[in-house]
Amino acid sequence: MGGVPPRPREDPRPLKGVLRSFGYAWEGLAYAWRVQRNFRVEVALGLLALGLGLWLGVDLVPILLVAALVLSLELVNTALEALTDLVSPVYHPLAKRAKDTAAAAVFLASLFALGLGAYLFLPALWARLGLS
Repeated sequence: MGGVPPRPREDPRPLKGVLRSFGYAWEGLAYAWRVQRNFRVEVALGLLALGLGLWLGVDLVPILLVAALVLSLELVNTALEALTDLVSPVYHPLAKRAKDTAAAAVFLASLFALGLGAYLFLPALWARLGLS
């Protein structure tokens, strides 16, 4: 049975190790982009929110923070799903509970992002359209 290959030995040059860590992180992002449709949708929605924020002239910091929160939780959810599939390849109620709970974290963050978007965008949009 094939296993996960071991990580390379720790390099004594600190910068090399940091760069290697960035490479692993990039591999994780690329994997999520390739495999997780929800991740791609959330990236697109985050970029849309950023563009709308620029157009409406609202504070971009909350938009960036909540987008980072949603995307980070989606990455954690993806990692937990992969790990759960590794340790429990057949259906198990606890595996389902773990996956559902991780998905719920993404869902709650997405609801918060939606609420924040309404709070930031609606008044600015009404003003921009002359409806206020």
